[in-house]
Amino acid sequence: QLVESGGGTVQAGGSLRLSCSASGVTFSYFRVGWFRQGPGKDREFVASATWKTGSTYYADSVKGRFTTSQDNAKNLVFLQMNSLKPEDTAVYYCAVDRLLRPGVTAGRNYDYWGQGTQVTVSS
Repeated sequence: QLVESGGGTVQAGGSLRLSCSASGVTFSYFRVGWFRQGPGKDREFVASATWKTGSTYYADSVKGRFTTSQDNAKNLVFLQMNSLKPEDTAVYYCAVDRLLRPGVTAGRNYDYWGQGTQVTVSS
């Protein structure tokens, strides 16, 4: 089970840090992805990290502004979001790919999903 937290409302230009916790899943072994779904939009890929290899990947829309990281001791994954824009408004989800499938941006490649946390960026 995955649980996201840290969402909220922030003004444009502000920052938020989302957390993803897990029960029964050790993040270090798998790939963790972040996705979001804005109002009236399809779900889209935001970022991913494969902790075994240390590789990360970001959508162009968030590159340079968002960073994903991990706290191994606490089995937590974070998404640090800086310079937020109104278009970042969405429900944000963390997800786990146990098999490290090719295609980090495809939601279908992730096995477990959290319930999401709302991020609202006001202009």
